[in-house]
Amino acid sequence: MPRAVGVTFGEAGKVYYFDPGDLDLHEGDAVVARTSRGLELGQVVVEVHQISEQEASSGLKRIARRAADRDLEQDHQNRAREREAFHVCLDRIASHGLPMKLVEAEYTLDRARLMFAFTAEGRIDFRDLVRDLASTFHTRIELRQIGVRDEAKLIDGLGACGRRLCCSSFLAQFEPVGIKMAKEQGLALNPNKISGICGRLMCCLAYEYPFYHDARQCLPKVGSQVVTAKGQGKIVDVNVPQGMLIIKLSEGAQMSVAASEARRLCQCPCDQPCVHNARPGAAVEAQPEAPPGPEAPPAPQPQPAAKTDESAPSPGRSSRRRRRRRPRRSSGDSG
Repeated sequence: MPRAVGVTFGEAGKVYYFDPGDLDLHEGDAVVARTSRGLELGQVVVEVHQISEQEASSGLKRIARRAADRDLEQDHQNRAREREAFHVCLDRIASHGLPMKLVEAEYTLDRARLMFAFTAEGRIDFRDLVRDLASTFHTRIELRQIGVRDEAKLIDGLGACGRRLCCSSFLAQFEPVGIKMAKEQGLALNPNKISGICGRLMCCLAYEYPFYHDARQCLPKVGSQVVTAKGQGKIVDVNVPQGMLIIKLSEGAQMSVAASEARRLCQCPCDQPCVHNARPGAAVEAQPEAPPGPEAPPAPQPQPAAKTDESAPSPGRSSRRRRRRRPRRSSGDSG
């Protein structure tokens, strides 16, 4: 069966699969692979494994070779050349007066291509800039416009939690994050507290959202009427991680009880504990059945109407038929 190995280029990058060939590769090994951009230095993150013929039908590129010392030295020299190219490109951007922010410069391993990443508010016509850079570096130039999240991933930094940014440390791709996730977790909708350094909603809002979403399905909502050991009250807050309810009693006092110790009232006017609206797993007292009253007499059954013989003609109809008969003519009346 065909085999594949997972390789990533750069820290927390997307995983690409290649054909290892006859190489015995393991996780953490440095390899040289040919991509759409050229020869690049990558690292094995998924060890060699077998894949189906259908997965291999798309055509996997083969690993060029295991990275040697000269490849690692070449990559180290490229890092120094990238810093120089970054400053040169900044000067060219300023001389052309382009409203763009340069983020990164990157060489391929064989220096056949030099790529610049930048951010801008709108579309930029950088054709003159590309020609100027190509005449300066004598290699193929590629300019790529990226978003603010990709900019934060490349620049790196520390988040509000004090740890390194998730996108720079382990997130291979960005997941959609919505304001609903912050509401579900009961967070204050303050943009300064729920936004990352990129200005977008923090990626970590999606980590605990499935837990909060599933846990709230088993907890009563804020504003529901419940019955506790100290009386009836109204839920004013819910502590989802601990499964606790903050209840305001009818006399005005507040108390905190476990969700399993409170029973919800049904929505009908009887205001009694309802079995159908109870929290799953919570005990609900069975309501005593009403005493049976005197049995009502059975309602009289309607008698079937007498059938009439519709085939018998009525007297009036037969008389009308007799009046319509014409008298027979005798043989003497002819002529």
